[in-house]
Amino acid sequence: MPARGRPPAYAQPVLHITDARTGESVDAAPVRRGLTRVDAHVPEFHTGALRVLLVADLLVRALELGGTPVWGVLTAERGQAELRAGAAALGIRPFEDRRDVGPGLGEAQVLHVVEEGGATPDGVRVAVAPVGPEAPGIAQGADPAALRLALLSRRRSTPVQLDAAALSEAGETLVRWRRAVAAWAQQPSRPIPDEARARLRTAWEDDLDVPAVLDVLAWVESGSELPEGARFETYAYADRLLGLDLARDLGSPA
Repeated sequence: MPARGRPPAYAQPVLHITDARTGESVDAAPVRRGLTRVDAHVPEFHTGALRVLLVADLLVRALELGGTPVWGVLTAERGQAELRAGAAALGIRPFEDRRDVGPGLGEAQVLHVVEEGGATPDGVRVAVAPVGPEAPGIAQGADPAALRLALLSRRRSTPVQLDAAALSEAGETLVRWRRAVAAWAQQPSRPIPDEARARLRTAWEDDLDVPAVLDVLAWVESGSELPEGARFETYAYADRLLGLDLARDLGSPA
């Protein structure tokens, strides 16, 4: 759980992550400004492997938001080309090939992201629950942005079933949020409310609880007392973690 007693909005962020080896919560970046390596381990291309890469991408984004230098690495046995193509479609930033990585880079921390039951070298292990066997992949026509949001809608420790209903709901939410963000952007900018910022940081610093981040966005969307410019800035800030391109429709006709 996040450290208690610190100021809610602007304190030095501390991302806590559960180590699957021990079940204990640890600091994702134990050394201030120390380099953290996020190593995604996937044996081959499948939708569950893309979920592993997505969690690794979220870790990189969350650490960067806290000011931690991060280095993302992909350890894959087979299907590198398919994995990288699928990751790119999902908006996952490129990871370096583990085979090209030299030793002795002096990381302060190594986070190994792996599907549940997968083996990793010594270090903090971040386990990711599997995706249902009937889940549609990108190659089968699923909208990549809707697929990303559907995967984000469950904590990484929870198995996820991606059916037509889940993808449709995610797609409808994306359309609604992108239209709202485009409309809010037409109003004068306002600071992110302290409560919204604190709730966002508390959510993703608590073991990368992305569904709680989405709940905060739903609260901001429905909060009639919030200025529209503040809603826009809140969504833009949260999207630095989520990577959903929520500002995509800025400037588009209504």
